[in-house]
Order: sequence, then C-alpha cells, then structure tokens
Amino acid sequence: MGFFSMISNAIGWSKKGRVLVIGLDNSGKTTLIHHLKPKKAATFEVTPTVGFQVEEFSKNNVNFTVYDMSGQGRYRNLWEHYYSDVEAIIFVLDSTDRLRMCVAKEELDQLLAHEEIKKTAAPIVFFANKRDVAGSMGPDECTEELGLDRIRDKAWSIWPSNALSGEGVDAGIEWLPPKNCKKNKKK
Repeated sequence: MGFFSMISNAIGWSKKGRVLVIGLDNSGKTTLIHHLKPKKAATFEVTPTVGFQVEEFSKNNVNFTVYDMSGQGRYRNLWEHYYSDVEAIIFVLDSTDRLRMCVAKEELDQLLAHEEIKKTAAPIVFFANKRDVAGSMGPDECTEELGLDRIRDKAWSIWPSNALSGEGVDAGIEWLPPKNCKKNKKK
C-alpha cells in the first residue's frame, strides 16, 4: 500500500481529500505540489502562482483537490476562503529567507486564530524548504522563529525539504495520517 493510500485510509478520505498548501511567495509551494502529482500529470515549468490554483489529481485511486494559494501579500487574504472542510494543511517555508520569517509567523498566527481552523483537527505539516541552499535554517531554528511549540490544539510536524529534488517531501506527507501525527514533532 502506497503512502497516499495510507493517508487516505487513515484520514478517512474515501474518494476525495482536501489539502490547503500555503506559505509566503517564493517558498516553493507549487514545486512541492508538482513533486506530489503523478509524473504524467506533473508539468516541468513552474511559474509564480497568481491568486490561487486548484490542482486535482488521482494517486492510488484517491482523488486529491489541492489548493495552491499565492503567497504574495495582496493575495494572502484569499487563504481564509478555503479553510472550511480542509483535511490537512501544508505550510511551506523558505528556510533561506530569515528576514521574512516574521511575516510567515504573522500569517501562521492569523491562520491559527481563524474560527474555521480552530474547529478543525486538520494536521499541519511544515516544510523548511530549500535546505539545499547554504545558510538555510533547519527545522529547529524555524520552529523557534515561528513559535511552533506553542501550538497545542493541533498535531503538527516540521520537515527539512528540497522541493526541487523531492528530498524530505514524501517523509513529511507520510506523517499526515492521524495515527502517525504526534504533536510537536520535529525532524
């Protein structure tokens, strides 16, 4: 059984899973999604997302609907329109962008304070992306910068990743099934 089948069975997705992918602009959200998609559905050219993109694909007989939300400042207010009925949240961080980590923290705080997110048990997986770049922050440093240890009402995990090569992406996604989710897990 593949990891997407395990995710779908564990979360209770019978035929459709709703995943929200967010993060600041240039963090690697779309590249990460392209790594997840079946190779025949993936495109090789990645351009910045304007507004949002809905990616639908099937993997292991499960239909996924992935909302790829633009991280540009003028579009971040759109994120909250997709919070209802979300079954998992992927928050992609540019681990090389130390200056904007405080902006990522503000967006995370707004996400966690939103009523739709408060009432869901959707786990959050964070990807400390671009780990292949010299000087990038590791999961522990990102955890400290974002104050992730204060999240007590949701299962969360943070994983080092390189969305271009796929390194770390599958491991983070495999963590998502609730039976595997443990609060405050850092890799």
